[in-house]
Amino acid sequence: MRVNVSSHDLKVSDHKHHLHPFTDHGALGVDERRVISRADGVWIWDSEGNRMLDGMAGLWCVNVGHGRQEIVEAVRAQMSELSYYNTFFKTTHPPVIELSEMIAEIAPEHMNMVFYGGSGSDANDTVFRLVRYYWDLMGKPDKKMILSRHNAYHGSTVAGASLGGMGGMHGQGNLPVPGIHHIAQPYWFGEGMQTGMSEDEFGLWAARELERAIDEIGEDKIAAFIAEPIQGAGGVIIPPATYWPEVARILKQRDILFVSDEVICGFGRTGEWFGADTYGLKPDLMSIAKGLTSGYLPMGGVIVSDKIADVLHEKGGEFYHGYTYSGHPAACAAAIANLAIMKRENLVERVRDQIGPYFRKKWLELGDHPMVGEARMKGLVGALELVPDKADLSKRFGDVGKVGTIARDHSFNSGLVMRAVRDSLIISPPLVITEEETDQLVASARQALDLAWADVRKQGLA
Repeated sequence: MRVNVSSHDLKVSDHKHHLHPFTDHGALGVDERRVISRADGVWIWDSEGNRMLDGMAGLWCVNVGHGRQEIVEAVRAQMSELSYYNTFFKTTHPPVIELSEMIAEIAPEHMNMVFYGGSGSDANDTVFRLVRYYWDLMGKPDKKMILSRHNAYHGSTVAGASLGGMGGMHGQGNLPVPGIHHIAQPYWFGEGMQTGMSEDEFGLWAARELERAIDEIGEDKIAAFIAEPIQGAGGVIIPPATYWPEVARILKQRDILFVSDEVICGFGRTGEWFGADTYGLKPDLMSIAKGLTSGYLPMGGVIVSDKIADVLHEKGGEFYHGYTYSGHPAACAAAIANLAIMKRENLVERVRDQIGPYFRKKWLELGDHPMVGEARMKGLVGALELVPDKADLSKRFGDVGKVGTIARDHSFNSGLVMRAVRDSLIISPPLVITEEETDQLVASARQALDLAWADVRKQGLA
């Protein structure tokens, strides 16, 4: 690592040589870049010495907080012993065996095997391949269609972006690929309120869109339904209470696999080990990543139900799929140490019983701000919907995304990392955040809202 390099020189070099993900590079000036140089707990520092509270846990992933030396040491020790070996060709190694045991222990009782990759995106590529392979083995090769939801996010690879329901991503690369059908999302504030339906009524309506799609396409053609328990990148869309029970009823009656995308919700984010646990769901597959290692090393995978694993063992030949880094020993070591911390510190129970309820209470108080139409939170993931007129929540800002970006920039300047999605702000802090740090976070969020509201009125946007 280079030392004694100025912040400006780092930004210039970044501008010359680094293509960033999800970035308009033509609009990204040199001095607009932030160089994050160190982190500890829930805090990060940039190269100019500014401290910020990491309200997004990196990218929804640093659940145990930054700077956990137990994980660093576990990775160092593993790399000294076995830095890399593959899991192809009848080969395995101790870290991947131990991690698989640990995941099976915390996963739903009917899920006991794991297929590994390097990210949530390639986990959903695995899902895409695996559900079709399963139905081939079951003698039902026509079951190829996968149902997903508009505005869902399932990664940015070809299969992941196709499974997701984001129009901007579909507009690049001639996506989605064939064999995917998108249905309504359970977004009451953004789509249901305008219909005149109550939140519960809208939840039932959105769930029954799944049933309508099945009847229209044909159950004999549909392989699976994939969904995030709570839509993360789509704007922290927490479904109405009626939604998931009705979806569960529909799936129970149909011969269709259910895939719970746990890349964000998994590993304690919702106050249970998995979002499926929070909503009482019984998935056939669960895609995982992010909180699996708390982001300390890249790792993802798919937790496989006994129902599918038994078919692979009894009827399958070779499954022609895998990655060079499937079950990478150093990544496994990071995940093992991470899960050990979560268990030792009871972080899942802490989110459910202590810090989650405290954070939610404080977060919902931001709902009284004149620019906030709705504040919502589940576990430690939440959103603020920004509106121009609190007296009429059906109104929205004209240039979608402009006000959200203004508020986000003020949040950064106020020492808090939040993310803007359309005209909402979303939050997903490390699970180790304290009550005092929660108070600081909420105070910084309110300051950012005040500054943004002043700008909005000054610019005539409301």
